Amino acid sequence: MAMLSGSVHAGVALEARKLPMKFTWVDCQPNCRGWVSAAGIVTADSPRDFDEFARGRQLGGGTIVLDSSGGSVNASIALGRRFRELGALTTVGISVQTHTAQGAPANTAPVAYCESMCVFLLLSGTTRYVPETAHVRVHQIWLGDRANDAKAATYSADDLMIVERDIGRLAKYTFDMGGAGDLLALSLNVPPWEDLHELSREELRLTNLVTADMVAQAGSPNAAVVELTPKPLQGRFVSSAVATSPEPAKPVKSAEAMSRTGGVRAVTPGHE
Repeated sequence: MAMLSGSVHAGVALEARKLPMKFTWVDCQPNCRGWVSAAGIVTADSPRDFDEFARGRQLGGGTIVLDSSGGSVNASIALGRRFRELGALTTVGISVQTHTAQGAPANTAPVAYCESMCVFLLLSGTTRYVPETAHVRVHQIWLGDRANDAKAATYSADDLMIVERDIGRLAKYTFDMGGAGDLLALSLNVPPWEDLHELSREELRLTNLVTADMVAQAGSPNAAVVELTPKPLQGRFVSSAVATSPEPAKPVKSAEAMSRTGGVRAVTPGHE
């Protein structure tokens, strides 16, 4: 697995969250048992990619570290439900190697971004933690192929139906995951031609995106609890079989929610 270190870390990580999402296992022994790095834009293929990644791995109750500019609404909902089925913990960060020597321990840098639909992936965690220096940003979902110039674009009745349908799906998902209506209100109040709204610490609590200031280390249910700020994240994993959901027979068009500074803009097929 490729690790990031030194001066190349910031530039490479910035590009990673704008590319299609990749799932990587990060081994941090002996301090902890590792975590899953989920970096990049959620595409129609991301749920299936995660299923392939999870096959044969014991990921139940594990930690998923997010760094993403957003992506397909329906695919993000499907991926978030997979995370919840695993009982995953979620947080925001970038996996880095603390030393240059081969086999050196890894940790996560809290300076990372979780934008648009990534915020709803964060919501899927049974326990959710956001470091003080992480950036969590929201805005409206929109048709991806018209997000660059949303005001000047034209829209059909079918286009409006797609957006309204996906807002309904997103609302149901939000409440299923234990999120608050305030999250939807804050997100849907920011049009795609305006800068994303960065959630304050108070808003992270208000929307129920943050449920803990600490995460337990690997081990028994009585494992010690460590404060993660400003220390590196230490994820935990427990043994469990991976659960997956069947794919729909026919893909449907989906709205997207991504940072305006990067990512694929085409309307993508998604999965419910």
